[in-house]
Amino acid sequence: MGNVGLLYVGAVLLVNGLMLLGAVPSRSAAALNLFVGALQCVIPTVLLIQSAGAPDAVLAASGLYLFGFTYLYVGINTLAGLDPQGLGWFSLFVAVAAGVYSVLSFTVTADPVFGVIWLAWALLWTLFFLVLGVGRTELTRFTGWAVVLLSQPTCTIPAFLGLANRYTASADAAWLAAASFAILLATAALLARRGLPRQHDRSSESAPHSVHVSARAAHA
Repeated sequence: MGNVGLLYVGAVLLVNGLMLLGAVPSRSAAALNLFVGALQCVIPTVLLIQSAGAPDAVLAASGLYLFGFTYLYVGINTLAGLDPQGLGWFSLFVAVAAGVYSVLSFTVTADPVFGVIWLAWALLWTLFFLVLGVGRTELTRFTGWAVVLLSQPTCTIPAFLGLANRYTASADAAWLAAASFAILLATAALLARRGLPRQHDRSSESAPHSVHVSARAAHA
């Protein structure tokens, strides 16, 4: 069931990354954030009810709320026109928690691939914190590209592999994932420095507003 939610997290992260890049207006992405945020709260709740208190099941479900709350926060923030600082500081909490889940993936659940994926999410939410929480708007384009490029390999691809029963949690797969993520982040940095024109760059929307969108979307 968790793979179903992860699949749609890949979609909302992609849209939020495009929002940060100015390719998608923030209000048009708010609905998807609310839909996926609600889904990412319903799924872990069902998993917890079905877990009968099994520690592994509770651990697996608990992390999903981080993303559910993020996307709900993004959607509400965007529609209500709220300041982004609260979302930014919540993103810092998510980033730290993602680091803990990464360690647990390596040590407790013996899933090094998701250990690497959790580290990638920790980085993305750290970027959301820097852009939204402390106003480092010069990182907005890099954050947008990083979210766009990492959204599919950290969410959609492992979700489809899990749904097809083809997911492999091996050390070799983890190293391949880490190398791929590093290349994608380097590509994001290059694209951000090129300063590609924004399709929907509206001077009336401040950088914090478009940043709201990315941080909220990010999820995972």
